[in-house]
Amino acid sequence: MLNIGHASVPQTVPIARQAPRLADFRFDDKTSLMSMVVIRGAVRALDIVLVCMLGLVVAEFYVDEPVIIGNPYYMAAIGMTAVVTAAGFDMLGLYSHASFNSFIRQMPRVLIAWTAAFALLLAGAFFLKAGHEFSRVWFAAWYVTGIVVLLGERLVVAGIVRRWTQQGRLYRRAAIYGGGVISEKLISDLEVDVDSDIRITGIFDDRSDDRVDRVIAGYPRLGGLKQLVSFARNSRLDLVIVALPITAEKRVVEVTRSLAVLPADIKLPARATELRFTPGTYSRIGNVAMIDLLEKPIADWGSVSKWVFDKVVGTLALIFLAPLMLAVAAAIKLDSRGPVLFRQKRYGFNNELIEVFKFRSMHTDRCDANAAKLVTKDDPRVTRVGRFIRKTSLDELPQLFNVILGNLSLVGPRPHALEAKAAGDLYDEVVDGYFARHKVKPGITGWAQINGWRGETDTPEKIQKRVECDIYYIENWSLLLDTYILLKTPFALLKSENAY
Repeated sequence: MLNIGHASVPQTVPIARQAPRLADFRFDDKTSLMSMVVIRGAVRALDIVLVCMLGLVVAEFYVDEPVIIGNPYYMAAIGMTAVVTAAGFDMLGLYSHASFNSFIRQMPRVLIAWTAAFALLLAGAFFLKAGHEFSRVWFAAWYVTGIVVLLGERLVVAGIVRRWTQQGRLYRRAAIYGGGVISEKLISDLEVDVDSDIRITGIFDDRSDDRVDRVIAGYPRLGGLKQLVSFARNSRLDLVIVALPITAEKRVVEVTRSLAVLPADIKLPARATELRFTPGTYSRIGNVAMIDLLEKPIADWGSVSKWVFDKVVGTLALIFLAPLMLAVAAAIKLDSRGPVLFRQKRYGFNNELIEVFKFRSMHTDRCDANAAKLVTKDDPRVTRVGRFIRKTSLDELPQLFNVILGNLSLVGPRPHALEAKAAGDLYDEVVDGYFARHKVKPGITGWAQINGWRGETDTPEKIQKRVECDIYYIENWSLLLDTYILLKTPFALLKSENAY
């Protein structure tokens, strides 16, 4: 049964159908999603590592060989058994959410897969006439300790997964746009799958009450397209399903364009069209086929690798640049009165307000926290040291602390100040689809900066070009691209004619 998430539902709207376990799935609007793709991969890797480590440790204690590591027979046996065990677990469904969540359900299948892997190992040793190369005590001890350790691991995993399930971190929050027959049939199909990871927060439709019911298939209609975008800005929304007939092409395009600014997957039910494509065209939510309209730019292992990259490289950069940052701080203190650091509110991931650190480059009584007025050449608000650190971007170095804290990335679209303008107009008024640059975490440097679009944005064309670069980065992200941008940044800073 699907469950309504922690949405703000008007009290006057009766909810026709509530799941019996509704309370178990309430969670904070900002609760982060734990990717099941990552969890499955991590547990699979842990299984292989544990089996290999056990084989080596037991051999070290029970085998009268001078060197186990490097022995071709033992190393081959250990490696093959680990891989076969993981493959057996996969075949028996031991890497599914439902399996992780229940230790009792896992126990028999863990024993079957582990025993089958050992049976294949013994059969291989027999048919290859290599049985005399192995210690029988090692075989028995490895098998018994493997049962204990693998069951213990699954007990721990089940506890963690149950806790994350209760916190709502393993459920994707979904909203449906469109309240017609397609929507009702979609909900019916999704509810058939009791192990579905989808939790519907509500349905959105711009049509009036006389055309669309306020409660559809048991879920409340919470507003139209604008309310859907606003809802996604204020709470975690992982998926939007556009339940419109594909024949309404113009409306589908309009809705998709409006939703393109959100860091969420946008899908269309395959049932929305009579056309049938090859199986590889579809993705699936449970047993329901979907056509992908837009995908999260950085998800699953991509988000993990970017997080690790930011933390490792950001920490190393902070250590390496610490002497330079201390020198800049001293120069600021000697040059003018006031604090060394300047805090500024900016727009971050999903248009959230974040606070970034900078070295203060203006006189304390003239600081413009909202950037209502662009800094121009020879701006009297800027201090002597400030002119130098702004031109060389040394004022941005304290943002390495933001990277460590987690609200900035090393590479990404630069976070803009609240009232930043181009030719007197706010950026989002100048560039159509401006907020699409907020689909990823902002960065200290980015594709726009190394391509010459840094500094003053006194014309609409400049901010347009900057946003185009940001969108290109989002659509083509990779760790290799991040590395390239970081390596190019120092050379780009030498071209500082637009930075004041």
